[in-house]
Amino acid sequence: MEKQTTRTYNIPAEATLEVIGGKWKLLILCHLNCGPGPMRTSELKKAIPEITQKMLIQQLRELEEDGIITRTVYNQVPPKVVYEMSELGLSLTSILDQLDEWGEQYIHQREWKPSCSG
Repeated sequence: MEKQTTRTYNIPAEATLEVIGGKWKLLILCHLNCGPGPMRTSELKKAIPEITQKMLIQQLRELEEDGIITRTVYNQVPPKVVYEMSELGLSLTSILDQLDEWGEQYIHQREWKPSCSG
């Protein structure tokens, strides 16, 4: 088992950004948060068409390693793998909802049309 190094943060928000920061992780989490339930990789790819398959898999692995999402593999042919928010990930629900609400207000204020409304 790998020994994890202890990180020191100047402010707690640094820890949050380390886990959910970046262009893709937040989008992945928002789709898992507002979706109808667990999502397959292909469903996430369809929901975020700009992300490459390689980047999607990498981001999903990192979120799983950080305990934010869970990956469930079903023993069937062809294999079925789904992702969903973990208990720890669900603790981000209010933050994700607030980001979504802020984004809707910002879009409305700028009179842009959202490509996806939840």
